[in-house]
Amino acid sequence: MIDEDSFGAAFETHRRELRLHCYRLLGSYADAEDLVQETFLRAWKGLATFEGRSSVRAWLYRIATNACLDALPTRPSRVLPHHLAGATDPSVGLPPRTDLPWLQPYPDEELPETAAVDRETITLAFLAALQFLPARQRAALVLRDVHGWPASATAEALDLSVPAVNSALQRARATLRQHLPERRSEWRATRPGPAEQQLLNPYLDAVRRADPAAVAALLAEDVRTTMPPWPMWFEGRDHVRRALASSWDPDLPGYVGELVSEPRGVNGGIGVATWARAPGDDRFRPFAIGAYRIEDGLIAEITAFHDPALFEIFGMRDR
Repeated sequence: MIDEDSFGAAFETHRRELRLHCYRLLGSYADAEDLVQETFLRAWKGLATFEGRSSVRAWLYRIATNACLDALPTRPSRVLPHHLAGATDPSVGLPPRTDLPWLQPYPDEELPETAAVDRETITLAFLAALQFLPARQRAALVLRDVHGWPASATAEALDLSVPAVNSALQRARATLRQHLPERRSEWRATRPGPAEQQLLNPYLDAVRRADPAAVAALLAEDVRTTMPPWPMWFEGRDHVRRALASSWDPDLPGYVGELVSEPRGVNGGIGVATWARAPGDDRFRPFAIGAYRIEDGLIAEITAFHDPALFEIFGMRDR
């Protein structure tokens, strides 16, 4: 049993890991925060039914998982631009798609303070692949393969039989393999180290100077860049350079203004937050939060989320 006085403290102890668990299932930090609050309410109302047959942590995970399963039918799977269509020519401009549920980034500052967090399971590539799984398959895979729960505990949490859980897990693993990049290096988190910092510093300087050629020199030849909520995405160093040139040239109509950036941990790896000061403005406004994958000493992928509301989630404002 757990009394009301100790319940709040116990819940706060597990809040961050519950939020990350919900994020894996939902692909949205904002939705995950909502579902953590729902978990709190459900747990509080059901406090008298907790008999101590499992740990408080396992009990809360079960409640959170089922809260997410109840919510998922009303929340479409989240996507990234390269899930929608092929790569775009930089000369083709498309309006932002605010009607689509875009995958959201996760701030490293909000990760649980535990060594148990497997950073490969919070990368955008892994999260995006999870979105292709039906809800119960997704939950079974997260509980079994991410958290390491036994089949019996997973079956109890999902109100399924053990054979049903094993079947769901087998199908989920097969689907996940289809949607994860073939090379593991393409979906593991890039941890910031001396080599990455040597690349990131000149990159930040090139962005500040609005120098597309200098940025391009730091990109892999087959680099991919996506910019939700804009549905277009670019593949290849030259295409990215051309796209940057069109938005960084003050003489062109697509000019975004002066830029300033700083490193930021995103989804367990390297990220960059960027602010823009438009012509005539007196301050730098939130522009984009990017997740970066670095491979063989070059930037291999950039996912830049152009959603000012995300800056509040990351604890950042105007500059």
